[in-house]
Amino acid sequence: APCPWDSPRRLLAQEGPPLHPPGAASWGRPGLGWRYLCLCRQPSVSRVWGSLRALHRSSSISLWEQVLPEKILRGAVVNVSSSWQRKSPGSGLYSNLEQYDLPYPEAIFELDYFFHNPKPFFALAKELYPGNYRPNLAHYFLRLLHDKGLLLRLYTQNIDGLERAAGIPATKLVEAHGTFASATCTVCQQSFPGEEFQVDVMADRVPCCPICTGIIKPDIVFFGEQLPQRFFLHMADFPMADLLIIIGTSLEVEPFASLCQASRRSVPRVLINRELVGPFAWQPRDNDVAQLGDIISGVETLVKALGWTKEIEDLIQRETDKDAL
Repeated sequence: APCPWDSPRRLLAQEGPPLHPPGAASWGRPGLGWRYLCLCRQPSVSRVWGSLRALHRSSSISLWEQVLPEKILRGAVVNVSSSWQRKSPGSGLYSNLEQYDLPYPEAIFELDYFFHNPKPFFALAKELYPGNYRPNLAHYFLRLLHDKGLLLRLYTQNIDGLERAAGIPATKLVEAHGTFASATCTVCQQSFPGEEFQVDVMADRVPCCPICTGIIKPDIVFFGEQLPQRFFLHMADFPMADLLIIIGTSLEVEPFASLCQASRRSVPRVLINRELVGPFAWQPRDNDVAQLGDIISGVETLVKALGWTKEIEDLIQRETDKDAL
């Protein structure tokens, strides 16, 4: 389908943030299953930053933070805590592909091999398809930021769709590595909603276009493909940020990894990760903070410091009850 924006400038004009802080407080999510950057606006920064500083003073846990107004970036790996593994050679998803007799592990995400033999990708897609796994505490923390009017944007390299499953609107997401929520015919370029090809994927069939019989490919970014046009929103989002929260990332995959340096130097940055990575390790800023260790435990610590424990428990219970209906 034709791109609705013929340039980054038009995209930013249509979906970029306002040029002034909103009247109400606003906010804008690992090398091991996460990768988020969260941008927040000025009214929300003092409370969150104060809570983080208090943790830093009272705890032996090392803190280094990345915080930007109203935005979160989430990285290229998927959440291990939600039974997802990383999309990187040598581990995770690739470790289960021997049965497909691939020439090399990365081939399953390469267009040339996909056109030669799409079956291995769709067999894997069946396991990856949204709905097979449930959001966890960290996803609902990001949802709570949105509910409180604090989330500007959530940047993610994950393709698991757990942000959407947690109730974060698509307008708040930049899915840098694509999504299963839509698909495109590889021949006629007709676009389809995800539900239309899900039945074929779950039935172990290669989905074909009803118009031209071409193969329908989920809008997942394969190796060598360009990132989605929405990725250019970072040009407007990051300069507006007052707080950036990065959750669980190696900060190795470009151009996503460089975004953590796009914030103003005066903006606090929060890292919740198993270890110091990227500029947090080799060029930290004075107002950086990091919560190191288990990702879920780190998010729990932040939620408790903010006094949001009851709210997030209620949110998770409501969503669980809704799914049970």
